[in-house]
Amino acid sequence: MPYLHYDHDVLKLEDTVLDELADAHGTPLFVYSESQIRDNFQAMQTAFVGVPHLICYAVKANSNPEILRLLAEMGAGADAVSVGEMWLALKAGIPPERIVFAGVGKRDDEIEFAIQQNIRGLNVESEMELQVVAEIAARLQRRARVSLRINPDIDIHGHPYISTGRHKDKFGIALDTARRLITEYRGHPQIQLVGLHAHIGSQITEILPYRKLGEVMRDMAVFAAQQGHRLEYIDVGGGLGVRYEPQGDERHFRHDWQGVNELAIEPKAVADALLTSLRQLELPILFEPGRSLVANAGVLITRVLYLKETGGKRFVIVDAGMTELVRPSLYSAYHAIVPLHWREGEAVRADVVGPICESGDFLARDRQLPPVQRGDLRAVLTAGAYGYSLSSNYNAGLRPAEILVHGSSHRVIRQRQPLDVLIK
Repeated sequence: MPYLHYDHDVLKLEDTVLDELADAHGTPLFVYSESQIRDNFQAMQTAFVGVPHLICYAVKANSNPEILRLLAEMGAGADAVSVGEMWLALKAGIPPERIVFAGVGKRDDEIEFAIQQNIRGLNVESEMELQVVAEIAARLQRRARVSLRINPDIDIHGHPYISTGRHKDKFGIALDTARRLITEYRGHPQIQLVGLHAHIGSQITEILPYRKLGEVMRDMAVFAAQQGHRLEYIDVGGGLGVRYEPQGDERHFRHDWQGVNELAIEPKAVADALLTSLRQLELPILFEPGRSLVANAGVLITRVLYLKETGGKRFVIVDAGMTELVRPSLYSAYHAIVPLHWREGEAVRADVVGPICESGDFLARDRQLPPVQRGDLRAVLTAGAYGYSLSSNYNAGLRPAEILVHGSSHRVIRQRQPLDVLIK
């Protein structure tokens, strides 16, 4: 995370002192680096240089309207999975022709919205959904722009909750069924097959699944062309992983951030693996990064409330928990946690836990931490993706503010929720 660094033992994001933001805006607090988001997006653009392409940001990773607006200005499209995400993308200035709509359980009103907005492609996930899309299109007297989501049966060897391209997963259409539908829907009055789509999972850390995906999508595109379809693009999904765990523990971060917040694979390596098979099709490529655009741009600032020892186990109790960052509870995910002010002293081995009335409410377990005391501020790293977007009001807690920094300046891009939001 090149924009996060210690300056005379004080943690900064770009040139902004983080503890000053915490004092001014309270904790918990999400803070994002505009420069990091820009750099990440440019890396994706550069990876596919030389071939027609569109980087469609996966809105679910972080749907803050200002971040969407920033990406829209840089030329991003949107990968949306609800009518709300489509609406947010449009409001942020992303035109319909740069929006695709995915999701295994689309409601009729969402399908209708997508058709009426004439988005680039509606990613259909089952034979029954394709029939419903045709019925709705007929009622609207429109022809729906459809992309079939293929299930290529590729295992990314990741967490089962975020693997989406295996036969046993709920997503996509099996290859044999997809071939039959491609044949049956040739020349259909309500269905225009404009693309083929696949998304094999999130947090991918190996290159081989992308190479296999390119081969499957090439073969399916060739088959579709043989059946008389004129495809407009191939959508290969996203899923590029981020390295959350450093090579050492948090005690070393004052001098060495090596290994934390880096991408698991260079974007160009991903593009090259895909294009080995897809380049020959001479079709635009849609790539849908989410986590890899925003995860390493964000930190969650939290304050230490109490220190506790019971049964020989130590706990550091902070004011952020599963309501702000559920990934540790949901996936046993690792997030590095570092002090905003570094001081020397004895390390502490402890669980970092939140205030929520659940034993599963934790940010770190059995972690070797720099010295800690009541009132300290801590930064939970790599929190720009699936932090606020998965946050909740459980225990009647209030969602935190979000701050975007650029150099030494900052602006509030979402206010902390007031108490009266709980009764509205």
